[in-house]
Amino acid sequence: MTTPPNTEALRAAAAKHLWMANRDWAQMAEEGGPLIVVEADGIRVTDSDGKSWIDVNGGYISINAGHGRTEIADAAFEQMRRIAFMPPGTTTEATVMLAAKLAAITPEGLTRVFPVSGGSEANETALKIARSYHERRGEPGRFKVISRKGSYHGATGGVQWLGNNALREADVPTQTGLIHAPQPDPYRCELGGKTATECAVLCAEAVEQLIIDNDPATVSAVIAEPVTARGCIIPGDDYWPMLRDICDRHGVLLIADEVITGFGRTGKMFAIEHSGVVPDILNVAKGIISSYLPFGATITTDEVADVFVGPGNQLRHVFTATGHPVCSAAALKNIEIIEREGLVDNSATMGAYFKEQLEGLIIDHMSVGDARGIGLLLGVELVSDRKTRKPFAEELNIGNRLTEKFKSHGLLLGASNSTLNIGPPLSVTKSEIDEIMHGIDLSLWELEGELGIGGRA
Repeated sequence: MTTPPNTEALRAAAAKHLWMANRDWAQMAEEGGPLIVVEADGIRVTDSDGKSWIDVNGGYISINAGHGRTEIADAAFEQMRRIAFMPPGTTTEATVMLAAKLAAITPEGLTRVFPVSGGSEANETALKIARSYHERRGEPGRFKVISRKGSYHGATGGVQWLGNNALREADVPTQTGLIHAPQPDPYRCELGGKTATECAVLCAEAVEQLIIDNDPATVSAVIAEPVTARGCIIPGDDYWPMLRDICDRHGVLLIADEVITGFGRTGKMFAIEHSGVVPDILNVAKGIISSYLPFGATITTDEVADVFVGPGNQLRHVFTATGHPVCSAAALKNIEIIEREGLVDNSATMGAYFKEQLEGLIIDHMSVGDARGIGLLLGVELVSDRKTRKPFAEELNIGNRLTEKFKSHGLLLGASNSTLNIGPPLSVTKSEIDEIMHGIDLSLWELEGELGIGGRA
């Protein structure tokens, strides 16, 4: 019989030694944290005191296959038994088979795979490939990269500045040549579009204008999420085909960041499939291995990869864990589960049901301005005034208050002052969605009562 963990001893050790992501360890300790989870199955985790919670976002919207998949653990263990790592200049069966599998399931034309350790590394690798691609083709001046305001592409040195994201440290010097374009957000269109189509067209045209204004001969790539994960921003249908055409006309590479949206999250294996567009580079992580181990990949077309063939042309780029055989074996098993159990179709079906339930919040809650989603990537927009779409004042601390209310109803779901991001494992069932919705509904009623804005919309 396993000895139960000593929760207080673990929390004391965490307060003294552990630097948790985006947490103040002193405040964390004062609040009785951190919560220490010890077991998990499906969409649920159990903490060190034996309490069960619903992990509403399946980690960082990343545990696509769900918790507790012993098949993935067994695949990793068996690979470790055979060979856990490889000598320089060699590879392994698992890594080769994974590369072939990714080439088979990604949109046609994406055929060359550079394995990495996670999403930030995948995006860093894509930028390096893009700039090096132009250099090898005789255009070394193409170093600028266009990303979209409010998008997130990672927290490492280069990509933390893409999208002007909130996780960067203000005193860290930015890289040169990073340009920020409008986000094609139909609910809050920066350029004044009144419909999803208008916003998509205006924002795509703005990307082209940025290329022109910054001299096309200096622009390397445009990087964007097919669906912006923060707030679940879904661009109008014209956006990605226009981006593809704009990039082609100006000789700019198009990079799709599918770190969150890949492997069934949006109801297709890859979100870019909704648009019918094939990017030059596609970046993946999270769902490729359902976060059972750190892993990701940068996937390119042959047109991009082939410039790195020949004497002196190889990409000078490596990480210690590049092509790690244990991660490759686990990723292969994870993809097998997603395909075998029809989790992409389940994402589409359950996502449509979940979206319908979230849309019902607009009727019942004055604080909900919009609810949207595609597959099991969903978002709720919180507003203090629905007519003006004005967000809540920062001093009201809406995000932390809602997060605590969700916990009181058994939900591990973080909120911000303006949005709820929702992305459960793709294995989620209708009854589990109903359970999540019940907790969200009660939490919103409680918050609105405190704010004095109760009552049906």
